[in-house]
Amino acid sequence: FIKNMITGTSQADCAVLIVAAGTGEFEAGISKNGQTREHALLAFTLGVKQLIVGVNKMDSSEPPYSEARYEEIKKEVSSYIKKIGYNPAAVAFVPISGWHGDNMLEASSNMPWFKGWKVERKEANAEGKTLIEALDAILPPSRPTDKALRLPLQDVYKIGGIGTVPVGRVETGVLKPGTVVVFAPANITT
Repeated sequence: FIKNMITGTSQADCAVLIVAAGTGEFEAGISKNGQTREHALLAFTLGVKQLIVGVNKMDSSEPPYSEARYEEIKKEVSSYIKKIGYNPAAVAFVPISGWHGDNMLEASSNMPWFKGWKVERKEANAEGKTLIEALDAILPPSRPTDKALRLPLQDVYKIGGIGTVPVGRVETGVLKPGTVVVFAPANITT
């Protein structure tokens, strides 16, 4: 899981941290060696500046759709992400149920206590009620297209009938078909 998570996260503009509201599940994830902590720390370490927290399985909290359970989880996750470097005021926390679709695309009637999420950031504040609205509120990072091409390689695939295919994300500059590139540090030119 961690290898795949690192591969995806190294390319990401935003992380969505899904934490389970079920009794015992959240506690296991947020424990000292839990995956919730590990994934949040890796996302921050890999340079993912924007974070959304989905508190999932609200339908299986005790009692179902418990405001107290949501607030308890929000408080504990806020405390942890603050320690690793995120500003909790800039993080949207959304109570959801993926199974039932609560607060995923439309506001849920099962959680009338949830008045919505708010994020405060210097570029622009945002607010909403659903996970999709939180995703839509992510600020696209500026990509310096006027600078030299820089494309850190993530992997290289050898595909029969096609050849060697390098894979990565353009960090600066622009890559167009036919562009001559130099692979560093070997100084190999295409």
